[in-house]
Amino acid sequence: MPEQPPLAAPRPITTSHHGRSRTDEYEWLRDKSDPEVIAYLEAENAWTQERTAHLDDLRTTIFEEIRTRTLETDLSVPTRNRGYWYYGRSFAGREYGASCRVPVTDPDDWTPPTPADVDPDQPALPGEEVLLDLDALATGHDFFSLGGSAVSPDTTKLAYATDVVGDERYTVRVKDLTTGELLPDEITGVMGGATWDRDGESFYYSTVDESWRPDKVWRHALGTAQADDELVFHETDERFWTGLGRTRSDRFLMIESGAKVTTEYRYLDLDDREAGWQVFAPREEGVEYSLEHAVVGGRDVFLVLHNANGPDFELAVAPIAPTARSEWAPLIAHDPAVRLESVDAFATHLVVHQRSGGLTQLRVLELAAPGSEGPGVADDYLVKFDDELYTIGSGGNPAFEQPTIRLGYTTMRTPSSIYDYDVATRSLTLRKQQPVLGGYDPELYEEHRLWASADDGEQVPISIVVRKDARAAGPVPVHLYGYGSYEHSIDPGFSIARLSVLERGGAFAIAHVRGGGEMGRRWYDDGKLLRKRNTFTDFIACARHLVEAGWAAPGLIVAEGGSAGGLLMGAVANLAPRAEDGGEQTLFAGIDASVPFVDNLTTMLDASLPLTVVEYDEWGNPEADAEVYDYLASYAPYDNVAAQSYPPILAETSLNDTRVLYVEPAKWVARLRAVAGADVLLKTEMSAGHGGVSGRYQAWHDRAFSLAWILDRLGLAGR
Repeated sequence: MPEQPPLAAPRPITTSHHGRSRTDEYEWLRDKSDPEVIAYLEAENAWTQERTAHLDDLRTTIFEEIRTRTLETDLSVPTRNRGYWYYGRSFAGREYGASCRVPVTDPDDWTPPTPADVDPDQPALPGEEVLLDLDALATGHDFFSLGGSAVSPDTTKLAYATDVVGDERYTVRVKDLTTGELLPDEITGVMGGATWDRDGESFYYSTVDESWRPDKVWRHALGTAQADDELVFHETDERFWTGLGRTRSDRFLMIESGAKVTTEYRYLDLDDREAGWQVFAPREEGVEYSLEHAVVGGRDVFLVLHNANGPDFELAVAPIAPTARSEWAPLIAHDPAVRLESVDAFATHLVVHQRSGGLTQLRVLELAAPGSEGPGVADDYLVKFDDELYTIGSGGNPAFEQPTIRLGYTTMRTPSSIYDYDVATRSLTLRKQQPVLGGYDPELYEEHRLWASADDGEQVPISIVVRKDARAAGPVPVHLYGYGSYEHSIDPGFSIARLSVLERGGAFAIAHVRGGGEMGRRWYDDGKLLRKRNTFTDFIACARHLVEAGWAAPGLIVAEGGSAGGLLMGAVANLAPRAEDGGEQTLFAGIDASVPFVDNLTTMLDASLPLTVVEYDEWGNPEADAEVYDYLASYAPYDNVAAQSYPPILAETSLNDTRVLYVEPAKWVARLRAVAGADVLLKTEMSAGHGGVSGRYQAWHDRAFSLAWILDRLGLAGR
């Protein structure tokens, strides 16, 4: 076993932009076809295993805790669509499970069927049809991911997409559900899944360009070669990605072209195909909108959710036609205290996903009967719960005519719960709560919303959960998570794996830093481009507040973040105070950075790399703008590694990641070790992508590895 960490050989390359020179010693690690690069990554893996060997037993224990608290043989709550109830099954000892369906026996009953018992060797429900056996599809592959699956409108065929490498380039196959046989059609290089046309004899899919940008939409007719597929749309602006979907009403196909701050929709009316694809509203820089078909007041309309009249969006209605912004009639006016996020249309109601005060909300608009006076809305209200912290959202609602809303609800101590909300009676029925085996009692835990003061006085929300008896003795070790990019919100929710921290006396907290979307669009705007530093200083302010408020102690906080949250971790590692460097206190006992975007200046300078151009609206274009170059250079984690003291760092990545290339953490680790002599570990999954390993047991082992390291740094490994 290795006695010393591997040292990557420095091979300096100097580049110049805007008259600034920049030297990079480890760019040679980018070539994963080079045996020397693979040997270096494997040496890092061996060193990480050696340095964490003392945690082997703890990792095994945590894995068993996750496994024994999880109901391994189970099924999801069935979802009704086109004469069938669809559901997923999981089985003890199997990584991936199966997707299944049974026929609807009573067309007037929307109560999902439930099994008396779930025997892994028997159908879960009478008449069960196994659509996909995912474990069978994964056989022989180190990695497996189902990108998406879709049943044809006539319910006789299933299109599904698989990735067995981890690079998110999927292959679509079609299964004949009447015979169980695969059709000869095989479509490669697909982004995600497929969308059926109404005829059930053709489907649409997207492909990516060389920089991994979904740029083309194709139509495939069953029984023909992929080379003969029709190119329906090509998005030529390199800032925009594109994709296709079908409205819940089944009347329209939609193609969306989207950049970070601008969108444009095309639609095809399946009741009037001769009209062809039409642009609803031409793209206008800075204007984002989405399009959904609804029937309001007895007339067909488009619902337009847009930000043309305010950053937190408003909901408008427009005719079924290309329509100028001046003709979008408000249905829900812009409110700076409420961020409207999406809308779903049904025959009798609309469901709006929104957030206010840092929490998600589910809003129901009951539609008036045809011919009624007014805007066509009979009532407008929230589906309410009483917890201080929660996350609510709807999903699994494919049928336009359904009278119920399937919704999910969770808190940091309440396991994920599936409800059906009856719109007519306004009643909630709990269909299932995530089982937690072993006697879990949510009343043993407390959860709170705290507020930290940022450097500029902004109030930053923190969500925290801990066992009541752990906090009774005073400050506790805290596992603090953060993200803060792309307006992506990290909302409070339950985790079985997290119990391995809580049951040992630790707390788990989320720093809802700027760059995310928790507090509306301004929260995002204040944490991107030339305001990105707010994300980093907010996170440090949250850690300080936990200490000052008596929740945590200095040096007993472990920070964690992944992807863009990994950039946050890298910046925090450079910026956070350390007592040994003359700082006021040592805040962090360790930092876990997963698939971290830590070499962001290099990436944003190379337009040929995956995602770079489409990310200009998030990070800026340092190649074209000297001010942006200087700003990124001032905080980019890799560029700002210094000869200073760092807390122990665990960097985790995957060789086949196409979103954040493995080379970023590899270079970062090499420089941290060479420049600062940092205690840093690099763990590379050699057969995985951005989401890490595939398969639930593999994922549990992977999480157990991270949690064991986190617990060790928190001083909880022996509990």
